[in-house]
Amino acid sequence: MRRNYKLLLLVLLLAFASCSFTSKKFEDPNKDQLLVQLVTYMLEQNHFNPQEMNDDFSQEIFEEYIQQLDPLKRYFHASDIKEFEAHKTELDDQIKAYDLSFFNLTYERYLIRLAESKEIYKEVLKQPFDFSIDEAFSTKYEDLSFVNSKKELKERWRHQLKFSTIANYDDLISQQENEIKQAKEADADEKKEIPEEKSLAELEREARELTQKSLDELYEYMEDRQRKDLLSVYVNVIVREYDPHTAYYEPENRDRFDAEISGKFEGIGARLQKKMDVITIMEVIAGGPAWRQNELEVGDKILKVRQEDEEEGLNVVGMRTSDAVKFIKGPKGTDVTLTVKKVDGTIQDITITRDVVEMGETYAKSSTVIKDDKKYGIIDLPKFYVDFDDVNNRNAASDVKLEIEKLKSEGMEGLIIDLRNNGGGSLQTVVDMAGFFIKDGPVVQVKTIDGEKEVHKDRDRSIVWDGPLVILVNEFSASASEILAAAMQDYKRAIIIGSNQTFGKGTVQTVFDLNRLVRNSDIDLGDLKFTIQKFYRINGGSNQLEGVKSDVVIPNRYSYIDIGEKNEENPLPWSEIEPAEYEEWDSYFDYDATIAKSKARMANNEQLKLIDENAKWVKKIRDKELFSLKYDDYKASIDASENEAKRFEELSNYKNNLTFQPLSQELKLMDQDSVLKEKRERWFASLSKDVYIEEALNVLNDLKMTYGIKRKVASSVQN
Repeated sequence: MRRNYKLLLLVLLLAFASCSFTSKKFEDPNKDQLLVQLVTYMLEQNHFNPQEMNDDFSQEIFEEYIQQLDPLKRYFHASDIKEFEAHKTELDDQIKAYDLSFFNLTYERYLIRLAESKEIYKEVLKQPFDFSIDEAFSTKYEDLSFVNSKKELKERWRHQLKFSTIANYDDLISQQENEIKQAKEADADEKKEIPEEKSLAELEREARELTQKSLDELYEYMEDRQRKDLLSVYVNVIVREYDPHTAYYEPENRDRFDAEISGKFEGIGARLQKKMDVITIMEVIAGGPAWRQNELEVGDKILKVRQEDEEEGLNVVGMRTSDAVKFIKGPKGTDVTLTVKKVDGTIQDITITRDVVEMGETYAKSSTVIKDDKKYGIIDLPKFYVDFDDVNNRNAASDVKLEIEKLKSEGMEGLIIDLRNNGGGSLQTVVDMAGFFIKDGPVVQVKTIDGEKEVHKDRDRSIVWDGPLVILVNEFSASASEILAAAMQDYKRAIIIGSNQTFGKGTVQTVFDLNRLVRNSDIDLGDLKFTIQKFYRINGGSNQLEGVKSDVVIPNRYSYIDIGEKNEENPLPWSEIEPAEYEEWDSYFDYDATIAKSKARMANNEQLKLIDENAKWVKKIRDKELFSLKYDDYKASIDASENEAKRFEELSNYKNNLTFQPLSQELKLMDQDSVLKEKRERWFASLSKDVYIEEALNVLNDLKMTYGIKRKVASSVQN
């Protein structure tokens, strides 16, 4: 009833807003001004943490917008920035007055500097680069100052272009060496003609041509961008001052919501997010083209995108995610090649054939596994899904309950729920799911904009599974995943195994169609996503920033990389409220003894020691900022990194010697469905190399052992 009352208030608020925006002032509105007015009004009235628009707010917008327009500081001059700074503390007033003077000034100047820079890079690339000179290039662009003259700007471009070209130069040299070597080593049957060896001067020229072609294509895209595209960037800079999950979407991007609702689209099957000017893979959708191709990974950074009829890829560094997606997605059956920077710093070309991507593999799936003559169950849950159009349709909670019942019928003695890379989903679904493991009680606390607290409870006293329970998490487990892990940890119902902490997203967002605020208008204003709630653990602490700390921390390749809410721009702060009333799980399982035993086992695990060393090495490679532009030194550095990487090759050869099997009911389906069979085989192959699953099973085994010990002790005390 209370929830319906709040919904009614929101509807009334929006209805009032609709009336207020249909005054004569907006009968013939300027779309740009109207957009700014509606966006700021909605955030001021409805965002969980409204911002005070003052001089500090203004300066933050100023710095971030200039950074968005010119992240490498190769367009604007210092004189431009000085002229722009006249607006630095006035942007708050301009926004309140729906005044776009600053945007108009920077937009017009940007077009001028963009055209000038095009002439500069073409001029620079006409001259050969001397790779014997001892000079270096720093990628720490934030330390650069804006140039004072065209001469300085040309020198900056020369440095950046030489850095891009030396990579092409090295690739061409390596490619030529490999082709000659393969021709010489070919069998007599397949005798190959040894290609004519090109001179270093010829290869250097080709490397420059590749650099120019890539830039020409990038500039073609940039010059096609319209005023509305740059206005979208400006508006997003404003809204992201509220928090990193608040965003404005242009009308053209509405199809992304349609795809999520319909559950299918044509593309490669990967979720992307822009991080530090680079498009990064956040999820590879199971069953999709990228998943089947099996080379693209979470954390990979996309540098270039090449279509099947092109020789060179389009540079997408600095491009907005929505724009990059337009080049990556495409018709079924066509190929796209992504040049990616892997987590370990290596560069790789990955060609993927686009196809219809169905979201079916977001559904829960389960497997059994034998450990020390005991049978355990594993449920993999990629997302807390729900059909909002039909709440009675399948959802994550009902599916997980069904999988548990099936695993119980197979004789399961302990359960692992794998929430690694699960980015969240439906709040009600996670509340229902938590109820499967406790009698009843609070699961999560939610606080709204008005400061009221609502406790979401499990009211069903029945328990679906009362045996040993382990939850696996990592740095990409977020939102609803963190709610379930936190609740089970607070109840002392499960042992949490994984990274040091989960993502740390303790907020809830909604998407609103801005067109609902304007009547009788033919213009399309797009959508606004904004934060409306913050959720808290039942112990009163927030998951925001801090995430859920694992009971047993196991290193992984991301252990030393900055991932999570705390590394985003303008995250909402951690906070605390009164705890809810709840009682810890009453059982004979000794969680403290089991956790201590697991930690001791982890300290002596050679595989995990190697994983930790690899994580430190990955961190070192990613943090490198200074690169030699002298080819001999550049090549020596590349070779040294490749040699160092060889000592980690055995990580991919690891086997846990466990056997994973589909459930009896699924065997029949696999016989009839070859795609399902391939998906399960790929999953089982992945689990067989998973050291984290192996330790989770050890923990389940230990929990069962402690159950008998504690029960005997408790029984003797009672007697």
